[in-house]
Amino acid sequence: MEQLNHVLESIDSIVWGVPLIVLIMGTGIFLTIRLGVLQFRKLGKALKYMVKNEADGEGEVTSFGALCTAMAATIGTGNIVGVATAIIAGGPGALFWMILAACLGMATKYSEGVLALKYRVLKPDGHALGGPFYYIENGMGKKWIWLAKLFAIFGTCAGLLGIGTITQVNGIATAAQGFFDPNNENTVHLFGRDYSISIVITAVVVAFFTALVVIGGIQRIASVTTIVVPFMAIGYVVICVSILIANISAIPHVIGEVFASAFGLRAVAGGAIGSLLMAMQMGVARGIFSNEAGLGSAPIAAAAAQTKEPVRQGLISMTGTFIDTVIICTMTGLTLMVTGAYDSALDQGLEGVQVTALAFGKGLPWSVETGSFVMMLCLVFFAFTTILGWDYYSERCLEYLTGGKKGVLTTYRWLYILAVLAGPFITVSAVWTIADIFNGLMAIPNLIALLALNGVIVAETRSYFKRLAENRLE
Repeated sequence: MEQLNHVLESIDSIVWGVPLIVLIMGTGIFLTIRLGVLQFRKLGKALKYMVKNEADGEGEVTSFGALCTAMAATIGTGNIVGVATAIIAGGPGALFWMILAACLGMATKYSEGVLALKYRVLKPDGHALGGPFYYIENGMGKKWIWLAKLFAIFGTCAGLLGIGTITQVNGIATAAQGFFDPNNENTVHLFGRDYSISIVITAVVVAFFTALVVIGGIQRIASVTTIVVPFMAIGYVVICVSILIANISAIPHVIGEVFASAFGLRAVAGGAIGSLLMAMQMGVARGIFSNEAGLGSAPIAAAAAQTKEPVRQGLISMTGTFIDTVIICTMTGLTLMVTGAYDSALDQGLEGVQVTALAFGKGLPWSVETGSFVMMLCLVFFAFTTILGWDYYSERCLEYLTGGKKGVLTTYRWLYILAVLAGPFITVSAVWTIADIFNGLMAIPNLIALLALNGVIVAETRSYFKRLAENRLE
């Protein structure tokens, strides 16, 4: 297993090396400039559109339903486990780079949404299919089909083997064990190892509920996420804000630490340059894992929205990155540091959800057990909705590859459910490394398409706001 981890880490370091970070950040900067910092100028309008569905749009689900499906996939373990992992490995400065990447990523996410609607395919039965594979094929031309298929292959694998299943249920199982059986006293022997009964039960229960929802397709997924996503996001933010208020005196020092670490000014082993690069790499990688800006996953959900205006859905899509990272991930990161959980994790060798659970336990005047229970509930909701969202993404990728063969899609759904069932029995380090690799591989074809089609994005944007100014839109 150690040899496998070493191989995976080597691949991950190549995929998530300086070139990909430059490509992601560079694309965000380029699109931000080309669009005239639209993500800040039009954020208010985007938030208004987010809760106001278009009356006569074509598609499978409402714009809000499409956004919730996308946010279900983004608001997950990345907001809890991923932020903790990034800060432990890259230092407090990773939070700065995570936020910066998200601000630039809002322009990227907007562009993805615009292209998804412009190049989507609407079938006679109302079924909508779109995303990077279609805007590569129809926007860049037929000679680029190989790149579209490459994205679809990586997207299918990411859903089945990485971000969609294993990482999510692994986080749920770890949190459940931390609360119900922290000392691993009640175990069963499976696959050559002893596992806590709480992990086994968690795997079965999560796989069962996953099957109940995903077999119903996009309509059932959207109906579940439109209820659960707003509730869980608001609830989590309220808890984090309460913790920050209770520890408000520590905030100025923590913010100073974030900036010092972000620019390599914090004394760490490996020197300033090593600290800077590690903070950048972990912040950008985990930020992308959380908000998926540039990955090309969110436009798959956006393409199903009931709207006729690509720009409108692009604005709605970018709010997902704002809520996911600028708000929720920032709250998590600050909570870890103001409560002292970050320092305790370094001293005690804690990782992942253990760090956030410690912060929740120490942050408010309640028992550590109560904090751990609340943390477990948050993680369960976050991760379960991500499982649902990524089933939709990966199925759409597979549908593109196979031409929509129902037998293949049905088989895939059951494989997806089995992957959820098996997730808790795979090591944490391998899980996150695999997820990072597929995320990076997905991003490359998508970012190439965004750069190639930037003229289309700008033209659509200008046309929409010109018509809006002339009162030719409702």
